[in-house]
Amino acid sequence: MRSTNPVFTRSESFNAPAPYQAQAGYGQSDAQAYGQPTYAQPGYGQPGQPAGQVMTVDDVITKSAITMGVLILSAAATFMFLPSALLYPTLIVSGIVAFVSVLMVSLRRVVNPAFVLLYSVIEGAFIGAFTLMFALRFDTGLVLQAVLGTFMAAGVTLFAYRFFRIKITSKFRRIVTLGTFAFLGLVLVNLVLAFFGINLGIRTVGGGFNLLALAVSLVAIGLAVANLLMDFDYIEQGVRNQLPASESWRSAFGITVTMVWLYTELLRLMSYFRN
Repeated sequence: MRSTNPVFTRSESFNAPAPYQAQAGYGQSDAQAYGQPTYAQPGYGQPGQPAGQVMTVDDVITKSAITMGVLILSAAATFMFLPSALLYPTLIVSGIVAFVSVLMVSLRRVVNPAFVLLYSVIEGAFIGAFTLMFALRFDTGLVLQAVLGTFMAAGVTLFAYRFFRIKITSKFRRIVTLGTFAFLGLVLVNLVLAFFGINLGIRTVGGGFNLLALAVSLVAIGLAVANLLMDFDYIEQGVRNQLPASESWRSAFGITVTMVWLYTELLRLMSYFRN
């Protein structure tokens, strides 16, 4: 079962089985026996990947920090300097361009770091405008709480995954995949109906305590956290498979996409408890 994160879904390397999951035939390496791309270890008479040219956890952490840092700077600049008259045009345009950027990075077999950083800038503009919309209606305290909550949720999720040795099973992936696509379908239907003046009441900004909207946001946050767990699992699998170091950018990109989703859902959820 593939990841629901489009970044990893399109990557054959991340979806290849881990080397230790099956026994290799006599005289074959694990990767050769099951058709996986081989990144041989240096020092055994094979070309392999040069030292320092395979993906590591440290590489993923570094690239994720760079990607998130660029996104945060872009979001902060948009939040502070964007005129209120350009708020909604910026939201629409940056949202569409960011979606196209996700597709461009996801469909490429080799990730271009420039595309990843370009996505961070554009998505940062979207997040800055999205955050400003809530700050103008409520206050900056709500925004700070959402930012803190996002990083705390990601940290707790990573801690639980690493120290409680959470196993990502095929059944878990299947449930999360179906749930994620069902949620995306619901949001798409709601968006189309909104253009015709029909409000289902499932996606709002504040406006009092709405049980339906609250339930939808809680489900969305749960799905985002579940996808984050799956992202961690696919990154760990990529390290085991000794993917090229360039795949660290794909991993950082995937984490960033999920973190953005988690933040927007937390911010929306918190607004339901404000008048």
